[in-house]
Amino acid sequence: MPARDHFHSVMRIGPVQIGTHRDRHGHTKHAAVCTNDRCGWSADYSSQSAAQLAARTHRCTAR
Repeated sequence: MPARDHFHSVMRIGPVQIGTHRDRHGHTKHAAVCTNDRCGWSADYSSQSAAQLAARTHRCTAR
């Protein structure tokens, strides 16, 4: 079965986008992803405040 990519509550902080989704176990997760083509950084967090903090402190290496 293919994975569903349904994100809601999407926000942007600098080059990082944060979106809320449910993982394969049904738990709510918050993904933070750098949108710079050459960076490749992403991470899942259990709280939106943690994802926002990571987005604010992310230093993109592809500048």
